[in-house]
Amino acid sequence: MSGKKERILSERQLIAEIAAQQKGSEPENLIQGIGDDCAVQRISEGRVSLLTTDTLVEGVHFDPGWHPQYQLGRKSVSVNVSDIAAMGGHPQFALLSLGIPKSCDQLWLDDFLAGFTSALKDYHLCLIGGDTVHSGERFMVSVTVIGEMAEESVCYRSGAQSGDLVWVSGFLGDAAAGLELCRRGMTDKGKVQTLVNAHLDPEPRVALGEELARSGLVHAMMDVSDGLATDLAHICTASGVGAEIDALSVPLSDALQEAAACLQIPVLDLALQGGEDYQLVFTTSSDSREKILSLVSDLGQHVSCVGRIIEGSGVILCQGDERMDISYRGYEHIF
Repeated sequence: MSGKKERILSERQLIAEIAAQQKGSEPENLIQGIGDDCAVQRISEGRVSLLTTDTLVEGVHFDPGWHPQYQLGRKSVSVNVSDIAAMGGHPQFALLSLGIPKSCDQLWLDDFLAGFTSALKDYHLCLIGGDTVHSGERFMVSVTVIGEMAEESVCYRSGAQSGDLVWVSGFLGDAAAGLELCRRGMTDKGKVQTLVNAHLDPEPRVALGEELARSGLVHAMMDVSDGLATDLAHICTASGVGAEIDALSVPLSDALQEAAACLQIPVLDLALQGGEDYQLVFTTSSDSREKILSLVSDLGQHVSCVGRIIEGSGVILCQGDERMDISYRGYEHIF
């Protein structure tokens, strides 16, 4: 914390440095360590445990001035459950760590914990431990979620193949628009409540992730937390391939398009770079199209084919005759 700051690190660079320092220390039953949505540990013949953690910090991830504490409690669970969904797993257990400032009163904390508990019930999670500390000026919450699934069904980032189709669930950009509306105090203008809710209280795609994993049709998958431009780039980097996105195929809600015009932000910037969608992005072979559409329809959900995997590297946005590299243009912490 002290001394001269010699360089600026991106989140990806810092994670790469940490991972490099740990190389060679992995136990035999660790199948996947740093570098995917979850760590994967073999726990018995044919069964694995999935482990993930996320931290939300006041002033960085949320503003208590417009993020209700009940929804914040729910979101602290949901963002972790989304990582389990991205691997195709079933969430089971949670750990909760809280950093509580002196400014946090009992009523605020009670509302937060009520939201947290409601999300545990929604996803059938059992809270098994955690920690509480005084945190000075800002509230902080860190949640770990542990899931389980069949080893043969785990969906990693690293399996995408040239010629694959690229799919995304739901709509993209709603949460990013909701965040901007909250920042500007425009939450009562037009049909914006669905956008605001997408930011404040996201819904991870657990059932869809589980069914996709069981189907055996998915080559690579992760959740869209930092924007499709960044998260698809993660898949491409892990798989040693590139990707093309068709701008006209990106799924945009009517509410998003209305809000983008009001906010005067290009709608594709919100959809591809905004982040916090907590939808799933996944790849399959081109001959699996009808099977995927049927599987998703049976769940009452929606997916869109937005592009394809190509040889090479990077994520290319195709818009008419224009081709633009948008790799890693989503959200990233800088240290």
